[in-house]
Amino acid sequence: MASSELILNPDGSVYHLGLLPHEIGHTILTVGDPDRVPKISKYFETLEVQKQTRELCTHTGTYNGQRITIISTGMGTDNIDIVLTELDALVNVNLTTLIPKKELTSLRIIRLGTSGASQSNIPLGSLLLSKTAIGFDNLLHFYPCEEHLDIPFARALQEQLGLNEHLNTPYVISANKELLNRFSTEGFVQGITATHPGFYGPQGRRIRMDTQYPDWNQQLESFDFLGKKISNLEMETAGIYGLAAIMGHQALSVNAIIANRKLGTFSEQPNAVVDLMIQKVLNLL
Repeated sequence: MASSELILNPDGSVYHLGLLPHEIGHTILTVGDPDRVPKISKYFETLEVQKQTRELCTHTGTYNGQRITIISTGMGTDNIDIVLTELDALVNVNLTTLIPKKELTSLRIIRLGTSGASQSNIPLGSLLLSKTAIGFDNLLHFYPCEEHLDIPFARALQEQLGLNEHLNTPYVISANKELLNRFSTEGFVQGITATHPGFYGPQGRRIRMDTQYPDWNQQLESFDFLGKKISNLEMETAGIYGLAAIMGHQALSVNAIIANRKLGTFSEQPNAVVDLMIQKVLNLL
């Protein structure tokens, strides 16, 4: 491929992440906030890589003898497109010839994020596994992805929510079953996560501007497809699930519920909830 397509830095590292192939493990923990990276790596026995470019902070080390990479993505699925594509290139493209490898490597990608519940019966402090993710962004529509999507679910969303022609068609995609089963232990709940392309208007918040859908959160709360209801809102999960599925990687999103949008409440100890999530995930890897 042309050098303009997969751009490398002078040292041969991928353009945005600034990483070389030997600097990542095959288990990847993604977080939005770069300040959360050292809050995870402090539990590592060894720490061999510490790099940061822009909001993309990477630590690679070992936990219980397993080599793990933590990387911050920043917020939104546009950043997910960069991070997952470059992580895939590090293991599945020869960076000298820019030719994809014949034998491909599957990464295990686990998102550790914060989220707001959309149902009143999900208490603050819950740890929620995203069994299914709904993308209200348009990232996946740029890739051939239909074989991975739940089309009937997406159509039900369009019909029940009354989405107008100016919004993208939502896409619906599931977590990796193997990872979901591995993490389906006591202490986690499972749900359907709605990924939005913004924090304010797209998630129904009105500060000084009205939104096109003033009852958006109420519509999400009441949505029902074959008994399936939307449990929480955030900004990255659907993009991670979609790109991982297309490229042959395993992906799971773990959400620390620190807000309840239905009740209008916010956790008094959000950092403690996040730390609990980090420790449980590390111990289950």
